[in-house]
Amino acid sequence: MSTEVSGAARHEGFLRRALRRLTASEEQLDAAGLQDQVSEAGATPCRDAARLGHRPVCMVGRLRSVRFEPRTNLPTLEAELYDGTGTVDLVWLGRRRIPGIEPGRSLVVRGRVCEQGSREVIFNPWYELLPAGR
Repeated sequence: MSTEVSGAARHEGFLRRALRRLTASEEQLDAAGLQDQVSEAGATPCRDAARLGHRPVCMVGRLRSVRFEPRTNLPTLEAELYDGTGTVDLVWLGRRRIPGIEPGRSLVVRGRVCEQGSREVIFNPWYELLPAGR
């Protein structure tokens, strides 16, 4: 009898997931896919970055935007990393361009999150580019 119940529960879960896929927006589906990548990698979600203080973190996500900030004393390359739960800004000091760092690219980053105003930032993160389409 327990096999029948677990089979029915599994079937109901399948129906719920299928219905959610049919009714969810493209953005919701994308966010869910990114969240799955975060959990598969065992990475820290962006929404939890602020409460971790200055401890080292590993994050996985997709770059939403990349911009070069020309400054007189130190140019910076800034990118926004999105993982489906929130965003963290990545800042490379003294860099004008980094090959592969472009909007839409998925990557793994490691570094220490610090708060700068109302945003979370990782300065000069270690990064690994993930294969395109992931």
